[in-house]
Amino acid sequence: MIRAAFFDIDGTLLSFRTHRVSDGTLRAFARLRAAGVLTFIATGRPLCLIPQLPLHFDGHVTMNGGLVFTPDATLLANPIPDTDRDAWLDRCRRLGTCTMLFSRDAMMVANPNATGMAIRDALEFPMPPVVDIDSMRLHQAFQLIAVMPPADDALVAPLMPSCRMPRWHSAFTDIVAAGNNKAAGMDAICRHFGVSRRDTIAFGDGGNDIEMLQWAGTGIAMGNASDSVKAQADMVTASVDDEGIEQALNQLLP
Repeated sequence: MIRAAFFDIDGTLLSFRTHRVSDGTLRAFARLRAAGVLTFIATGRPLCLIPQLPLHFDGHVTMNGGLVFTPDATLLANPIPDTDRDAWLDRCRRLGTCTMLFSRDAMMVANPNATGMAIRDALEFPMPPVVDIDSMRLHQAFQLIAVMPPADDALVAPLMPSCRMPRWHSAFTDIVAAGNNKAAGMDAICRHFGVSRRDTIAFGDGGNDIEMLQWAGTGIAMGNASDSVKAQADMVTASVDDEGIEQALNQLLP
């Protein structure tokens, strides 16, 4: 029996092509709500970058599990240690690397460049305030965005031993505290609502969705996911642009 459903945003609820929730997804959510299924966001985005969606959510897993909350309570808050944050910022200062920092309630960018702004535009972010590196040190970081190629990941990881870097885009990687992932957030949500893991479903398409798909009772990869993500899912549905969520629920719901 499905009691809770978790959804990534980019490439899952929102098309990279249209940047909107499809009619099929709206119909799917209506079926879930009618069946009494709780619905949740599970995203790498912070709350300030989650767009207004025409959907109901009972709670949010944000910043790859770094901050998890319902309308009434914070269930999990695990920021990046300041020493790791500062090690990354020292590197950004030295190399001029574009980076973004997400605190509990705000976002900011240092060393903005064309690649970083292209990422902002592709994901339809508002322009974050531009600050200097030292100003970033004044903020608790729940998530960092490192604008760098995949080849640099192995160079950065030793600087931040208390962090992990769930990469889902070739132009940048997220940086979060070790232990933070969407599955940890799902677990906190399910314990709060008294939902068994086996009664959950999850939809995702990116590398940062793998733990979520593995943890869920039924993990569903979108058709636009990479082969490595699909390999970790229990089920593969159609792409976000071909009503993948609705097609999967047509199979899973009576």
